[in-house]
Amino acid sequence: MGQALSDQSQPAPPSHEEVTKALANKFAEKCFTSLELYSLRDVFKSLADHEQNVRYLKEDTVARFLEIPDILGASAILFQMMSYIGAFPFLQDAPAVLGLEQTVMVITIMTERYRRVLAKGATDRRKLLFKSMAVYDRKLSAPSSDEEAADKKIADNADVKSDKSVADRKGGPSGFAIDEAGDEEDDDGEEENDELVLAAFDSLDYLDAFKYETTTPKTHGAAMVPADNFRKLIMLLLLIAPLDPQESLSLYSGRVSGAELESLRTTAECVLAAFLNVEQSPGIKFHQFNTIIPASMPFIFNGFTSLFEHFLFSKNIDFHKRIDGEPPREKPSLTAVQPLLQDSGSIMNLNVLSQLSFFIPGSSLFRRVRLLYSGDDDGFSMGSFETKVFHWRAPTILLVSGNRLSDDADYRSAGAESAFLATLPPKRFPSGTGDEAERITFGVYVSQPWKHTHRECFGGDDTLLFQLSPVHDVFRASSMNKDYVTFTKPSSSTNHAGISFGCPPPPPTHAYRRSSIISLGSVSLVLDSSFEFGCFTHDYTSRGGAFQTSAGRKSNFQDRFEVTNLEVWGCGGDEEAKHQAEHWAWEAREAEARRKINLGTGDIEADRALLEMAGLIGQNRSGGSMG
Repeated sequence: MGQALSDQSQPAPPSHEEVTKALANKFAEKCFTSLELYSLRDVFKSLADHEQNVRYLKEDTVARFLEIPDILGASAILFQMMSYIGAFPFLQDAPAVLGLEQTVMVITIMTERYRRVLAKGATDRRKLLFKSMAVYDRKLSAPSSDEEAADKKIADNADVKSDKSVADRKGGPSGFAIDEAGDEEDDDGEEENDELVLAAFDSLDYLDAFKYETTTPKTHGAAMVPADNFRKLIMLLLLIAPLDPQESLSLYSGRVSGAELESLRTTAECVLAAFLNVEQSPGIKFHQFNTIIPASMPFIFNGFTSLFEHFLFSKNIDFHKRIDGEPPREKPSLTAVQPLLQDSGSIMNLNVLSQLSFFIPGSSLFRRVRLLYSGDDDGFSMGSFETKVFHWRAPTILLVSGNRLSDDADYRSAGAESAFLATLPPKRFPSGTGDEAERITFGVYVSQPWKHTHRECFGGDDTLLFQLSPVHDVFRASSMNKDYVTFTKPSSSTNHAGISFGCPPPPPTHAYRRSSIISLGSVSLVLDSSFEFGCFTHDYTSRGGAFQTSAGRKSNFQDRFEVTNLEVWGCGGDEEAKHQAEHWAWEAREAEARRKINLGTGDIEADRALLEMAGLIGQNRSGGSMG
């Protein structure tokens, strides 16, 4: 009897609806200003449909408001994500009807404002985003080998009752695959609690009452993001990467038509290739998703912040309205806004710039990069490279693209190609991903100013070596090996001239010991001194050198290529550009002064004759001219 009385004295746990409302109110209070909250209510009221005393958002309404281009086909995927996240923290109830409280959940999580409330280790929304895109379909997870098939059969027999209980708990038919977000087991196969959900319950002091509901049921590889869905979402993420909170996405309509759309799709394919080979696998599993994103594209979802902050700016509120007594405020002119990319390049375009923002903060890229050097315009020589790049006092991005050299090339034959191949060690690894004749693009982010290499390399541990096509990949700098960047011009004191990343500096030349082979780093990129050829090496078995090995491609490969384009872009503002322009002007004045040599006689022809007799100019000399 005492036990029964004790049980009756315990208050009943709150319902799902009560917890959701309490959490939404807490998010609204802690994560939004009063003006933002007022705007959100006003926007929701103007957009919501009304049915049986319930106001909710529909897919086409959201797509029109956010101005998602129909041609991308991403509206349904984005709304699926919103419907799943709107059920937070009771994700098993997804998909949710997007009422005002659910919309608050979506905006708070998509803009990462939840960090202001959920501070107990819940700083990662990656698993939640994966679940919001994932589907549960055993046909999509068909094994690619007999061994995998046997493992899957054993697992299915062990968990058939568990799967049935999950279906019974949800009740009724499961519906279309796109409507149901799947569950995913962790790497060790153990059930895991979602930290983000646990932190939400803990913030409301409901952790004990609802902790059991956060347990993820074990399913063996059935949850995955379909490749076609993720491709469409990547195209949207590339498009919104430079978006400002109050900027209309329709301003970028030119990027989703004609050749620009094809370029956007091509860039998205390169990013998708980082996760899987679409010809061999139908979708992305959580292990791939959770491995690739932090290593190669940690900022890929940053565009969601500005996109969903559109809900916080109501058109019915005049933010430029002046207070009594204040002078009138001028509205910003669209014509005064700098373009996202001020210069045009052979490699760099808006889609490549957006791709770079997936692993380099967009605040350092959009409207801030300037073309310093272009091989097409300035000549493929280390001298012109030095003149254009060396005095830039901010980070730089080097981009190089080319065509793979055939493995059948004979280094013993005559020609520039054979001469370059003769300086490389024998090729032990196959070529990288892609067709033999496919264009490949590599790049390097260097935070320190460029300089000549003597006995040691330059660059810091924030240097990034990366590949943009045909596979997106990022190779981060090691903190142990400092052989980041070398710049060595041709001279009698060096064995191998050129630019290299991840290779040791060329040793001094000795008459009795001259090495004809370049010492390639485990993960490295080498360009010869004439910028005609390059070589990228990825020795996975060595576990990296100055740069770490790929997080996604656990194999050895080497790409030898003929350079077609080479560019260097400076990251920085007007101050860096002004300093560079002043230095170029000084060099121009110095060059002009050297051409106008004057011996003080006042007679240029007489001075020229004296210099010719001295053998300094004329007679095929290169001492300059006086004219």
